[in-house]
Amino acid sequence: MTANLFAAMGSHHSANPGNTTWLTPPGIIDALGGADSFDLDPCAAPDPRPWPTARRHLTKADNGLTQAWDGRVWCNPPYTTGEVNRFLARLAEHGVGTALIFARTETDTFVRHVWERATGLLFLFGRLNFHLPDGQRAKKNAGAPSVLCAYGQEDAEILAASGLTGHFVPLRLPRSFLVAALDPTWAQLIADWMRRQSGPVVLSDLYRALARHPKARRNPTFQATIRRTLQEGPFRRQGRGVWEAAA
Repeated sequence: MTANLFAAMGSHHSANPGNTTWLTPPGIIDALGGADSFDLDPCAAPDPRPWPTARRHLTKADNGLTQAWDGRVWCNPPYTTGEVNRFLARLAEHGVGTALIFARTETDTFVRHVWERATGLLFLFGRLNFHLPDGQRAKKNAGAPSVLCAYGQEDAEILAASGLTGHFVPLRLPRSFLVAALDPTWAQLIADWMRRQSGPVVLSDLYRALARHPKARRNPTFQATIRRTLQEGPFRRQGRGVWEAAA
């Protein structure tokens, strides 16, 4: 492997005929909620892969751009200019998910599909070491800084609270979230989600909505924490298992 190879490489494909597969570091997927929190990876490495990146994988042979995209998407596209442009355009249109790309902030692709469409960004400190097809960490780093691009408010909130070393830049977030984006309390987290709903919410829906959040992933009894927070306020019980935020 050479530095030039890494300068042109994508998440899974490079111009080097001897090795065309580069895997996303598993720690990034874990920090964003784990593979089960992503419904689709349209740029997945071919089987066998040492770790999943989503519940559903589309490889190069499947041509993810021609397939239906559903749910939360993890997108670490091939980094050739044309391919990264097409995948980012598709993710921006889909509107739910997170992409990992090089932080080339001045390019037309970045301006059109990231600055103008993403909800939040995490510029990672240092340079990533991707992984080889057998799971081993590459000896050389990627040759350029990377950025995680969140599309949709939920992905932006997860990105901000991920714990990954970097600088989070909110692009399209409500003022209430900006105050406590990096370390919201349970009450802030619940109230912010409730305010985005139309009317009272069912407790089971609240569990599902917050289960992917890093605070919930770090707390094995997060459902009990949510119930205690609701009882402490500022929330109102509207019926059995039904709550709303106080005005």
